[in-house]
Amino acid sequence: MRAPRGGGGGWKMAAGGGSAGRPCAAWLLIAAALTAVQVSAVEVITPEEMFVENGTDAKLPCTFTSLEVISSAASVSWSFQPEGAATRISFFYYSNGKSYPGKDIPFKDRITWAGDLNKKDASITISNMQFRDNGTYICDVKNPPDIVVKPGEIRVRVVEKDNLPAFPIATVAGIAIGTVTGLSSLISIVVCLVIRKNNSKKRYSGDPDIDARLGM
Repeated sequence: MRAPRGGGGGWKMAAGGGSAGRPCAAWLLIAAALTAVQVSAVEVITPEEMFVENGTDAKLPCTFTSLEVISSAASVSWSFQPEGAATRISFFYYSNGKSYPGKDIPFKDRITWAGDLNKKDASITISNMQFRDNGTYICDVKNPPDIVVKPGEIRVRVVEKDNLPAFPIATVAGIAIGTVTGLSSLISIVVCLVIRKNNSKKRYSGDPDIDARLGM
């Protein structure tokens, strides 16, 4: 009689272990489902540097790409890091067709929304730029479920009127690099041709007929 009771007890333990394993299996399924979800990233595009004349209006361009349809949940936030400062100041937020400029900020009453989220444009305009507005402007865009973002950064230089550089520094550097690269390639081609001609002359030198054809 004892043996059957012992066997029954063993069966009950096994059954209990099976039921305890069900929550673990459920968690594994949930984890697998979360792993399968792919979150794409928003890519924000801004110029690296801008020069603005003192007292003029400046449009800070910011565009972005997203694989998701632009929804009412999409949002744009701008922040500013003054020249020489270590912290950033959030000064503008846009979502669902409404602008929310920050309070007690250097650009109070000078900010205008200049973008169109449906066209993937998150630009803003700051009027009457001042020398104190020198610094880095950061554009951040969220378009759920695209929320992984590397914000775009624009380094703005406010200069005296009529003192704008003829070409942006990046453009000048690009032209210089391109010119040097082109000259290097041309010099390399000329040197190769000269070496090949000299080698040809050395190879056939001594044969009167060939020398005559080569003009030696």
